[in-house]
Amino acid sequence: MSGLPPNHGDAVEPELAEPFELASPASPACSLVFSSPHSGNVYPLRFLEQTRLDSTSLRRSEDAHVDVLFACAQAIGAPLLRAKFPRAYLDLNREPYELDPRMFEDSLPEFANTRSLRVAAGLGTIPRVVADAREIYAGKLAVAEALRRIEALYKPYHATLASLMESARKKFGLALLIDCHSMPSVMARDPGHGVRSEKRRVDFVIGDRFGASCDTGVVELIERRLRGFGYNVQRNRPYAGGFITEHYGRPASGWQAVQIEVARGLYMNEVTLDPNERFSAVAAHLGETLADLAREFPFGESAAPETRAAAE
Repeated sequence: MSGLPPNHGDAVEPELAEPFELASPASPACSLVFSSPHSGNVYPLRFLEQTRLDSTSLRRSEDAHVDVLFACAQAIGAPLLRAKFPRAYLDLNREPYELDPRMFEDSLPEFANTRSLRVAAGLGTIPRVVADAREIYAGKLAVAEALRRIEALYKPYHATLASLMESARKKFGLALLIDCHSMPSVMARDPGHGVRSEKRRVDFVIGDRFGASCDTGVVELIERRLRGFGYNVQRNRPYAGGFITEHYGRPASGWQAVQIEVARGLYMNEVTLDPNERFSAVAAHLGETLADLAREFPFGESAAPETRAAAE
C-alpha cells in the first residue's frame, strides 16, 4: 500500500506523489508495528536544485537500507511503514514544527518551536544541516515551502502510524512500535563481563527513553537475544529515542515504543553505502529477535486490565 496525502494535488513534488509505503501482512498476527522514518532515498529534483551539497553528502544522513534490514516485519505478522523521502528533506523524528528561523526568508508562525536543542543544532523538522554539520541549502527557503512539506508529508505519515498503533492496541490489548534506525559506527568501552575491558564497536543501541516508553521486558529481551548472537548492545546511550519514541511511547494509554539503532558499519560500507557481506546475517538475527518479541509481548500482566478489556 502506498501513502497518498488526500486533497494535496500538486502540493508536493511529483517524485513524492506517493511519499511512503505500508507493507502489511494479510492478517496482523502480533501487537508490533514497525516504522522506518529515515531510510527514504527519493530526492526531488527541486530539492537537489536548492542544495549546495552533492548527492553523496546528502545521503550521509540516510538510514540506508534499514527498511530492508527490518523487512522481517511481514513474516512475523506486523506492518512496516517506511518513508520514501529522505531525512535531509523532512525529518519525521521531530515535532511537526521544529523550525530554524535562520533558514527562512520570511517570519515563522508563532506556533513554531524555534528554540529546541535540535533546532539549535540545525536538525529540525526541515533540517538546516546534514549529519556532519554541513549546510544543506544554497539560499533561504520560503516558510510556505516548509509548511507545505509538513502538511503533505509529515502529517499523513504520522496519521497513518497512529492509526496502525491504535488498530494493534484494539486487536491485541497493547501496541508496541519498533522505531527502526541506523547510526554511524562508534567505539565504546565494553564492560568485558569479568575480563579486562576494551573498546569495541557498538553494534546496537536500544532506546526506551530511560524506561519511560515501554515495558522493561521489551528491552531486556532484545538485548539478551542480540548479545546471544555476539553483538555489543548498549541501552539509551547515546540514543535514548527521539520524538517518535517519546510521542508513541505512552504505556498508560496502551501504546509502547522502543528505538533500535543499528551501527552502519555492521551491515554496510559506510563510504559507498552498499550492503556488505554481513547484511543478510544481521537481517536474519534481527528477524529472529523480533519474532521472539512478537511471541512474548505483551508480557504477562503488563497489559492493564482496562486495556485488555478495551480490546475485547
